[in-house]
Amino acid sequence: MSLLIYILIGAAAFIFMEGVAWFAHKYIMHGFLWNLHKDHHLPHEGFFEKNDLFFLIFAIPGWLCIQFGWSSETWWVVSIGCGITLYGIAYFIVHEIIIHRRFKLFEKTNNRYIKAIRWAHKMHHRHLNKENGESFGMLFVSKKYWQKIKRDEQVKEQLSRIN
Repeated sequence: MSLLIYILIGAAAFIFMEGVAWFAHKYIMHGFLWNLHKDHHLPHEGFFEKNDLFFLIFAIPGWLCIQFGWSSETWWVVSIGCGITLYGIAYFIVHEIIIHRRFKLFEKTNNRYIKAIRWAHKMHHRHLNKENGESFGMLFVSKKYWQKIKRDEQVKEQLSRIN
């Protein structure tokens, strides 16, 4: 197989992981493993949360694909592992750095994507229990959140014209 095929396999795995993350967040984290996830929805002391254990849980498939694919020279499996791992890195950057600001970067931004993803996540966190949640994905933002950001910008622009 050519390098391009392996890159496409990795990209497909990356995109597929958004669906996996959505499903796991909605039905596992807000389901039978709520006891590990609930501290993420509640105020708490300290830097770490029980919810951080999901990082390890989700890292295992990527690591296994890379390890076993490499040792058996099954490069398409390595590509899947790389796609999963890259999604994990993107998830960490978006969720921990951009949204929750656990590391003080991207504090003030005019980027529409960042505003939309933060608003979607805010709507997710307004629910303090495992029921009636919304916005379970991470990297892909629903159209309604993009529209909300656009409306906010239009109102801000109109107010600036008045002043």
